[in-house]
Amino acid sequence: MLFVEADARGTGVGSALLDAAITRHGVVRVDVNEQNPGATGFYLSRGFAQTGRSALDGDGRPYPVLHLSRE
Repeated sequence: MLFVEADARGTGVGSALLDAAITRHGVVRVDVNEQNPGATGFYLSRGFAQTGRSALDGDGRPYPVLHLSRE
């Protein structure tokens, strides 16, 4: 999971963390809470595309999750 404190958003911290996750760990898929359009937009603007949706989160709770991936 990637979280950036509200005061740090827009400073490049999220982009740096994502770049490190991609280059160091080969991350090509992420899940985003559907109720978080800011996070969804962040990933979409960095080359991810929605590939699916789950009505429940990973713990089985009713928080829809969007599945995103990039090549």
